[in-house]
Amino acid sequence: MIHVIKKDVPKTRDKILIRVAAVVAALLVSSIIVIFADANPINLYIGIIQGCFGNLHRFAATIQIMVPLLVLSLGVMVAFKMRFWNIGAEGQFLMGAIGASLVVRIFPNLPLPMMILTMAVFSFLFGAMWLLIPAFFKAKYGTNETLFTLMMNYIALTIVTALQYDFWKDPGAKGMPKIANFPANALLPSMSGFNLSIVFAIILVILACFFINYSKIGFEITVLGESENTARYLGINVTKTIIIAALISGGLCGLVGMFQTAGISGALSVGITGGLGFTAIIVAWLSGLKVPFIVLNSFVFAVLLQGGSYIQTAFQIPGSVAEMIQAIILFFILESEFALHYRFVSDKETREVA
Repeated sequence: MIHVIKKDVPKTRDKILIRVAAVVAALLVSSIIVIFADANPINLYIGIIQGCFGNLHRFAATIQIMVPLLVLSLGVMVAFKMRFWNIGAEGQFLMGAIGASLVVRIFPNLPLPMMILTMAVFSFLFGAMWLLIPAFFKAKYGTNETLFTLMMNYIALTIVTALQYDFWKDPGAKGMPKIANFPANALLPSMSGFNLSIVFAIILVILACFFINYSKIGFEITVLGESENTARYLGINVTKTIIIAALISGGLCGLVGMFQTAGISGALSVGITGGLGFTAIIVAWLSGLKVPFIVLNSFVFAVLLQGGSYIQTAFQIPGSVAEMIQAIILFFILESEFALHYRFVSDKETREVA
């Protein structure tokens, strides 16, 4: 029988070599797909770069993907640090968007600064409360947070669907299932495609670094993630720590709902997340739950997503081909992480070592 065992901590040189080899292998395998799609692989890869950095508009589009992905990944990171497997970033994202939209509906005439601040607070609270539910059951009854948070994604999506198709449906949309666009005083200020969410993201990155590395609650979250018994021995209130971490994690994911509604889409809709909540889980995990690497990997994934979108129109290739290229690159990156930290051994090898 084959077993999977953990390796010793890999050397920096090995990390670099294996990850570079993974990217090269991914590009070679992707090239086969591209050739079958009657396209030139080299031109296609150059097109991905051009689609992200070819001009200011394209670069702004890349950053528009990076910012929500980055903040979602930071939110997921806080929960994962505690070994609380928050798979519900999509749902918290949607609930945050509902919170921001609710402010616009209740207080449509607030001045811009007050509107943005109130929307940010409500989106944070809605996301935090959505994750507080599974956190409470986890702390109180030991429920499985992975399944709990995953199922709550679909509940949040159902709520948004009901709002879009019924309760908040815009009567002026001529029968289309659409929620009314935000007024000008509820939109994030922008310049050349870059909006204020970038400033929020920079501030949140700085705060996340301080929170995890220097704050008392950040230390308690890390200790709890390593060992619950150690946390209890040190006098850490486990239930309180779980609840606080969940509030912060869900709140950050909820805040992205405000970024997207007020900064990109201009309205709440069922498709607002674009699957970024699930992508954020991969980004946080590949980054080793470290803030600097989350920033880097969020940018890399944004390049893949924006570049993949660009080549569909620029090279007239099917969307499925672009998605396959993204999936192949991601698969090889994940495989490289597995190769760095784990290896397969047979029963015979295990007996010989013993």
